[in-house]
Amino acid sequence: MATDTHARHAELGLGDDDVLAMYRAMLLARAVDERMWLMQRAGKIAFIISGQGHEGAQVATAWPMRRGQDWMAPFYRSIASALTFGMSAEDIITAHLAKADDVSSGGRQMPGHYGGAPYNIVSLSSPVGTQVLHAVGIAMGAWVRGDDVVAQTSFGEGTANQGEVHEAMNFAGVHRLPVIFICENNGYAISVPLDRQVAGGSVAARAAGYGMPGVVVDGGDVLGCYAAAKTAHERARRGEVRGMTGIDDPYEAPEHPELTFDQATRPAAAAAEIDAWVREHLGVPA
Repeated sequence: MATDTHARHAELGLGDDDVLAMYRAMLLARAVDERMWLMQRAGKIAFIISGQGHEGAQVATAWPMRRGQDWMAPFYRSIASALTFGMSAEDIITAHLAKADDVSSGGRQMPGHYGGAPYNIVSLSSPVGTQVLHAVGIAMGAWVRGDDVVAQTSFGEGTANQGEVHEAMNFAGVHRLPVIFICENNGYAISVPLDRQVAGGSVAARAAGYGMPGVVVDGGDVLGCYAAAKTAHERARRGEVRGMTGIDDPYEAPEHPELTFDQATRPAAAAAEIDAWVREHLGVPA
């Protein structure tokens, strides 16, 4: 990971205030996430699906998007993405508390189904992958109307194996639609490791088959993620074939990101792999 961050953010057109605002958004997302964990364990909310470890990648990839003009079709870990795109911490938490003033659904949706017409964020569905088709539909509508709109959608590497994702990417590639696909690869989806669900080991490599570029970025490299998203956004506005950004997220979550009624568990092999990563990258002793 590059360390000369001052030169990097200036080269990308970001000022000091921009990167400070990005950092604040990351911290806010983590604080909201951790608070909801505590609320779930206290029995105040039914369950959460955490986005811990995804904050840097999500804030960075949402940053080039234009609020009130572009559209987002998130997935259930998109806490930081939704906050960066305009939702408030209150919006996120009330969605889990099923409050009547919940902007996502008025308390009628399941927790973690973020969305809101005022923010141009499409409410996601419980079946994984449906939001990818929605983003392509938004892009198609914008293209037909001649609107200057870019749609962005995010999903995990497990969802990348759903038929909807193939259909959406193929349709977008054929019609050259202004949509950005972001795969946030945390290595295990909900429970299955990458090598048991993705042949070839790379989701981004599939982009070539749809006639679009695909890049892989370290999810811990915020400026790298921003650069990839900024390039994709510029290509979309120019009417070029967009692309898919495969983001490999570092292991940051205290346990597996899934937390429902019972504390999430993980295989011993996964735990050992995460512990090894923490020792290597964060300097934590064994």
